[in-house]
Amino acid sequence: MTEVGDDPDLVVGQDGLARPRWAAADEDLRSYYDTEWGLPVRDEHGVFERLALEGFQSGLSWATILRRRDGFRRAFADFDVDAVAAFGPVEVEALLADTGIIRHRGKIEATITNARATIALRTATGLGARGDLGPGSDLGQLVWSYRPQRTPVPSAAGEVPTTSTESHALAKELKRHGFRFVGPTTMFALMEALGLVDTHLVGSHRRGTSGVWAADGTPAA
Repeated sequence: MTEVGDDPDLVVGQDGLARPRWAAADEDLRSYYDTEWGLPVRDEHGVFERLALEGFQSGLSWATILRRRDGFRRAFADFDVDAVAAFGPVEVEALLADTGIIRHRGKIEATITNARATIALRTATGLGARGDLGPGSDLGQLVWSYRPQRTPVPSAAGEVPTTSTESHALAKELKRHGFRFVGPTTMFALMEALGLVDTHLVGSHRRGTSGVWAADGTPAA
């Protein structure tokens, strides 16, 4: 790997593509960065899975979560919302003994709680950043209603924010509906993962490629 000019935060891999240093650390991170991170995910199932994984990631590295992703999917019924919502004490104890996941009682119980809250959203009223979502809406629609008007344009890792006005508002809204492990920092990471914001560094081969945002931080045409 070589650095991009004088930029220590971007490196060029053997494939000639520039990535942030964290995404070039190993093959799992490189593949996730190239093919998934920041590409739009809007459906309830996909948003719930990423919400759960971001909650488990709190205090840990993302590489740790990626290495256990298959284990998480197996343990949590492929993140089927209705199936996870039905988990009870027996399933919690089984999960605490499962070495394929992060065995943290609080995070496990929060995932089950969040599945139940996700179901409740389907019939809730007054949802969304403008309160214009109603019954029949879902978690994906709620989260995407907090998409900002512009996205950051970071040239260095130190310029990438960890929260935003929208992530604080989204965290507050989700907590109001009973969700747990949804602080503003975790919600900003979720927004990055789902494509609501684009924090790819300027110069990265992924900058402005999601179809949601142009490279200059404005909405894509």
